[in-house]
This record gives sequence, C-alpha cells and structure tokens, in this order.
Amino acid sequence: MDMRADAPKINVACSSCHLRDVCLPPGLSSSEVARLEDVVSSQRRLMRGDHLFQNGERFKAIYTIRSGFFKTSFASPDGREQVTGFQMAGDIIGLDGIVHDYHSCDAIALEDAEVCVMNYDHIEALSREISGLQRHVHKVLSREILNDHGVMLLLGSMRAEARLATFLLNLTQRLHTRGFSPTELVLRMTRDDIGSYLGMKIETVSRTFAKLIEEGIVEVKQRHIRILNKEALKQLVVLEKQ
Repeated sequence: MDMRADAPKINVACSSCHLRDVCLPPGLSSSEVARLEDVVSSQRRLMRGDHLFQNGERFKAIYTIRSGFFKTSFASPDGREQVTGFQMAGDIIGLDGIVHDYHSCDAIALEDAEVCVMNYDHIEALSREISGLQRHVHKVLSREILNDHGVMLLLGSMRAEARLATFLLNLTQRLHTRGFSPTELVLRMTRDDIGSYLGMKIETVSRTFAKLIEEGIVEVKQRHIRILNKEALKQLVVLEKQ
C-alpha cells in the first residue's frame, strides 16, 4: 500500500525538534537553523508498508526520519527482495538518488513513521553558504560508504554467529545514541528481512538466534531482544577478525 499522494503535510520546527542534536549539524546559529527550517518543506506521515520512494522514481528530496523504522531494498536478478539497510529516527534517507537523479532502491516503512522532506536542490544551495551544513552532508555520505563496506565484510567473510552479533551490536549502539537502552531492543524488521540483509537463509537466522539463547548471550521474546552478555557478543566478532 502506498499513501504518498494523500499523505498529510505537517508544519516543521527544527529548532524545537527532539532529534535536533542527532540530525542537525552542531554549532548552527539560530538564524542558520531558521534558514534550514525554510528548506524543510514539510513532514510526511506514512503507514506501515508504505513506500517513501521507489526504485526508478525521480530524485527530488532527501528525508530525515522523525519517527519510525524503514528498510531499503531492491529486486535481485532472480526476483527476490534484497534488503540493503535499516534506517531509524535521526537517519537521513534518499541519498541513493544523488548519482543518477533517480532512486536506485525502495524505501519502505516498517511501522507507522514520520519524515521531514528536504528539497535537495535547496539543501545543496544552502550548504554552499553554511559550511557546517556542507560538512554534515559530506559526513552523512561518508557514513553511507562506510556502512556499505561493513555490509560487504559481513557478506564476504563472517560466519553466521558473527554476522548476527555484528548486526545486534550495531543496532543497539545506534539506538543508544538516540537515548534508548544499550542492551534491549524491539526488532521492527522480520527475520526474513534480517536474513536478506545479512546474506543468510531465514532458517539460519533462527538457528543462530537459538544458539545465542542457548549460550546465555541473548534473551528473545518474540521481537523483543535483551542482550545478557554483551562482551560475549563482541567476542564473536573479535574472534572472526583474527
């Protein structure tokens, strides 16, 4: 289901947003924040399962996630969905469209969500005047590149236990920077999504979770995950890299 055409528009105030410290460049003056607010044209609400944008769609804007979770994916040559990432509140999404002026993947809401819509041409023009904004855009692009390298490492060399451990550690660390628990989380994505992202069959994902539970490293109740032994989880990754 895609409700983009009928999605309600919401007034935006970056200066009072609870995610200001996460998604805005540090050190902006009040006048610079006001100018950035002019660029953030609206907010868009999406329901679970809605597309924020789709593969092949013309690139016009980038989006800051205000609430909710998203996944990005594309259709592999054999027709299967290949998940390329998971995005949460404070993340900027849509940067894939910069290169060719159209989006190269789908972005789908995993739960009800809100995003801030930023016209990219306006952001680009403003970043030439506000150096802090330009650096911030470059950092976001760099983070995307590093994330892609990390996924390649996961798919290319790690065993199932290390892949899942890396995924859980990364997810909890990202959530922790947003004020959530460093050891507990609720998975918004399915195990099928996790398997697609990590290059594992869903049966392998389930078996690996079961092994971590048996070893007392995590506790799982449906989609609620509690990390009982974070050091053991980290050690799985360290041993894989040796």
